[in-house]
Order: sequence, then C-alpha cells, then structure tokens
Amino acid sequence: MEDAAEPTSDHAPPPLTDDELRRLLDFAATLADAAAEITRPRFRATLAVENKAGASAFDPVTQADRAAESAIRARIVETFPRHGILGEEHGYRAPTPEDGEARLTWVLDPIDGTRSFITGIPLWGTLIALNDGRRPILGVADQPFTGERFTGSRLGATLERAGSRRELRTRACAELRAAIVGCTTPDLFTRDERVAFDELTRATRLVRYGADCYAYCMLALGQMDLVVESGLKPYDIQALIPIIAAAGGVVTTWAGGDPSNGGQIIAAADRRAHAHALELLAPAADR
Repeated sequence: MEDAAEPTSDHAPPPLTDDELRRLLDFAATLADAAAEITRPRFRATLAVENKAGASAFDPVTQADRAAESAIRARIVETFPRHGILGEEHGYRAPTPEDGEARLTWVLDPIDGTRSFITGIPLWGTLIALNDGRRPILGVADQPFTGERFTGSRLGATLERAGSRRELRTRACAELRAAIVGCTTPDLFTRDERVAFDELTRATRLVRYGADCYAYCMLALGQMDLVVESGLKPYDIQALIPIIAAAGGVVTTWAGGDPSNGGQIIAAADRRAHAHALELLAPAADR
C-alpha cells in the first residue's frame, strides 16, 4: 500500500470458516445496497464535479462518491468496529485503541469509473473488498443502474440481476490472437508501458477502452480475455481479484506478483493467455 497505515499485516488471523465468510458476504451486500441508494438517483442528474488532480490532470469526484463511501463506512463502524477501512475518498480508518487491532480491513471504491458516472455512461460500479491481512477474501462489484451485482470469494463467483443468479465462469483463450483486451485508457501508461502494451495489443484480436471495473466483470462473465492497466490503487483492484479468481481467471502484476497493492495489473480469463501476455509486458514490468 502507498499509505502508512496498511490493511495488510504479518499477524493475520486464521482463515474464516465458511459460515463466517457467508455472513460477511451477506453484510457486503448490505453495503452495496447502502451505496446504491445514494448513487443510483444521482446518476444522470446534475452534479457538481470537483477535480482532485488540480491543474495537472483531471481526476473527478462528486458528492455521490463521498456520500456513498460515508454510508458504507458508517455501517461498517456500527457493525464491525474492530475492522479497518481503506477507501478512496476518506482514506484509512484504524479502529480505536478500545476496539483493538484491525485484523480485517474493508477496501472501498464508492464509484469506480467516476468519468463514466458524470457523463451518463453506465460503465462504473461500487467496489467492496474484505482483506484478511494477506489478500482480499471477498469482493463485490455492484452496478446499481443496470442492476448487476458481481460477487466472488472462495465459495464461488456469481452475477445477480433481476432476482436471478448465475455462476460466473471465464472462457478459454489459449492464444493471444483470439483475445479481446480491455483497458480504461492508454493514458494510464508511461512511455515504456505504452510500448509494451501496444506490442501486446498488436498480437490480439480486439481492444476496448473506457470500461473501468466493468471490463473486469465482463472478463469474469466470459465476455473478455484480458484486462491490462497501470497506476491502479488497492481500492481499484482488490474487490475484483476474488471475483475473477473464483470464476477461473487470474489477476497479477505485470511481473506476475501479488496485485493487491495495485500498480501494473493484468487480469486474464485463461492462464495460457496470461503467460503469453506477461512475456510481452515483461520489458516494462516493475520488479
């Protein structure tokens, strides 16, 4: 993590039981519901937009982002005061000394894809992860406007929509020439990263831009084969890792390492395509 107070620890608790994990998955669903009550009515409405990046770039944030994260955080503090919280808009919250040490940490992005949100494009979502001190153990990616909720843990990966539920499964993709690649924008990359990314995309069938977290969800759904990005923060990726892993895919850094801290990220539906892609990204991989 880039922050001094990290949600990972060398003193992680023993693994949760299946019943404990199910209860936390149910709780995560209530968090997504709370965020949706705020974001859904504000989507395609007139909103003031602030720029967090200053004059150097454009990194938008709205009151919907901040209010949704505040609503999630309030529920966590009320129900699990001993859990830590790391969110994009409000930073890291450690439990008070009376609450004890944080052994589980919620990692939140209330609106991943704010650029899509402010332009009325439904390629955004609320990301909620729970990290056990080693890795994210559950993830929820919720799109309130389309009514789609993607959930993943070691118990499986599902898509819920309109009262129905289906299991998520990535598709086979042995060769890059058959692969469909997603990326939010090539502006994410440094010069060397862009050279490596372009080399990769020339070997693939199709590249689609602009989907943010939704591209990862489509990979878990079996609609895409690779998502390649850089400069991500922990809250951009942690919720998506359990979803893709439970659906049969893999998420790593460009160097093949742990993706939980963000940075250079590649998600793949098939480990064979993942291995081929890593070879092409290797010259620009951080090691």
